[in-house]
Amino acid sequence: MPFHPLWLVVAVVIVLIIFGPGRLPELGGAVGKAMREFRKATTELTHEVTSAAQAKPEPPAPTESTAQGSTSEAKPSNQ
Repeated sequence: MPFHPLWLVVAVVIVLIIFGPGRLPELGGAVGKAMREFRKATTELTHEVTSAAQAKPEPPAPTESTAQGSTSEAKPSNQ
């Protein structure tokens, strides 16, 4: 169903009846702030996902045990 301009007029009239003309600037400011916050969060999330997708995973750094070979086997001590 396409958006019809008459629906916008009806919505504005209903908002005027419910909130009155005195509170419309306050209501508009709240809606604008909410839209800015949503847009900011969306932009940040998109940036994080893009950065994570473009980042190449680094190979794990060799640890001391893997650099010297397998030292997990216990060697008997000659005392």
